[in-house]
Amino acid sequence: MTQDPKHDPAIEGLQVYIVGGAVRDALLGFPPGDHDWVVVGATPEDMVRRGFIPVGGDFPVFLHPRTKEEYALARTERKSGRGYKGFTFYTGADVTLEEDLRRRDLTVNAIAQTQDGELVDPLDGAADVRARVFRHVGEAFQEDPVRILRLGRFAARFDDFTVAPETLALCQRMVQQGEADALVAERVWKELSRGLMAKKPSRMLDVLQDSGALARVMPELQGVKEAGADVDRAAEQGLSLAGRYALLCRLTPEREALGRRMRVPTECNDYARLLPEVLSGLDAVDCTTGTHQGTHQDTHQGDATEAQLALMERADALRKPERFFDLLKTASILRPVDMAGWQSRVDAVRGVDAGAIAKACAGDPARIKDSVRRARLDRLRAG
Repeated sequence: MTQDPKHDPAIEGLQVYIVGGAVRDALLGFPPGDHDWVVVGATPEDMVRRGFIPVGGDFPVFLHPRTKEEYALARTERKSGRGYKGFTFYTGADVTLEEDLRRRDLTVNAIAQTQDGELVDPLDGAADVRARVFRHVGEAFQEDPVRILRLGRFAARFDDFTVAPETLALCQRMVQQGEADALVAERVWKELSRGLMAKKPSRMLDVLQDSGALARVMPELQGVKEAGADVDRAAEQGLSLAGRYALLCRLTPEREALGRRMRVPTECNDYARLLPEVLSGLDAVDCTTGTHQGTHQDTHQGDATEAQLALMERADALRKPERFFDLLKTASILRPVDMAGWQSRVDAVRGVDAGAIAKACAGDPARIKDSVRRARLDRLRAG
């Protein structure tokens, strides 16, 4: 995590510090990821002269000319309006490192490290890392409602951490004061999607529910406890984001409205729509084979193959087999699924040459659809 200025002319002579997540994760013993740097005592002009590439919008952030890591000028911020965009930033060369750290969200994210590896920790964040506690830096935490979402995401990622009672109480006050109402859909989805892909997604839901924010940002969501447990199992199995989102809103009748509210990506909305279809289709197949009823395998095979093909058709498995198998993996979180059996069935049905059948029915186009379907059923029965 150190960088020798003698071998890096871009930062030689600058006061630069590694900050935030990289320092926290190193203290936790996690492998290093991308580094974020803060620069003290410099101006934008200084950075450009050294070859840094400006990329910041509201405040000066630069990409290192070689490593492309982010270097931000030390800054303070002042609340100037509602929501997470309602801030005025000051990035003068007189801003100190401690002032920059004090505007951050949680103490565990407000630790800096010098190029020599020495910690700069004015808020005792390292102690909170050791105690596994998320604690807000100061009252300024309440000025940015995104921090409630971030707190939930961190809780999902670091499942052995607890939230300090005073931090949860502050989040509750923020919600009561209407700060959460200023959150925009894109930001809610960005943080939620990252939380869903974390180690224990239900902990993000817990934080949002305990703070009161869940009812503000996702009022349609139902069955939170059960859905959270489902998504945790999905995380253990390494399921896709779309699968996890489908499980999250499986018990929500207004899942389409929820998707519109958060402007959820099309793929995730498709999974949320199709998962109930897949589950009911699997139930129908089980009923025809007596799987759930404990009967002997003496039901008509035709009923089973009809139900199998109907499920594949409803889920568009023939055109999008990869999505179908991903949906089956998602369904397997909730019930047993014979993945190998379904692979064989899809392969058999996709092996039917619909083009050849259409050519054979050239004189009677109305027969094509039924002929193709009968051929597919025959393949399933033969399998």
